Amino acid sequence: MITKETQALVDEGIMLPLMEDFYTIQGEGFFKGTAAYFIRIGGCDVGCHWCDVKESWDAGVHPPTHIGEMVEKAAASSDTVVITGGEPLTWDMTLLTKSLRDKGCKTHIETSGAYKLTGDWDWVCLSPKKIKLPTDEVYVAANELKVIVFNKHDLKFAEEQAAKVSENCILYLQPEWSNREKMIPLIIDYVMKNPKWKVSLQTHKYLNIP
Repeated sequence: MITKETQALVDEGIMLPLMEDFYTIQGEGFFKGTAAYFIRIGGCDVGCHWCDVKESWDAGVHPPTHIGEMVEKAAASSDTVVITGGEPLTWDMTLLTKSLRDKGCKTHIETSGAYKLTGDWDWVCLSPKKIKLPTDEVYVAANELKVIVFNKHDLKFAEEQAAKVSENCILYLQPEWSNREKMIPLIIDYVMKNPKWKVSLQTHKYLNIP
């Protein structure tokens, strides 16, 4: 049971429900293949049925952790820190990103964009979901748009989302892992016909790393 005092610290972004943090290789999108420190924050109500980290959804099972502890561990491992979830924008990211930047770290976020964009980011990876669409400000801030393709209808959704981001935003189609054998040929064909898009794969799963 979280005390009122602890909850107040969580609400302010001084403490956050930490699911896990680890140093690894970025497996997806523009920075794939590069070393980065990941901080996975618990809590998400977007509820994608194919989510591969459903254990992150319930923030209550992940202990509120002081951001100072997270920052010290991250900065000791890498100058690039990726905040992911869950849905990290469920919480106020202002103090976490400030603390990371004060340590000289670059701040990246992976988000559905469903909530207010807080924090100061060097890179915003927007992965929109039909269930709960991004806010206008996240569309504008996105450096890359990563649409997960579970079926062919997701390609139409991808185009709808691409129309909302800036012209400098990099566009990715990524097959949903459990359905990748069916979706990869579809995506390849689509990208060849629509070369503004790029293919993103979950290379960390092929490499068998976190």
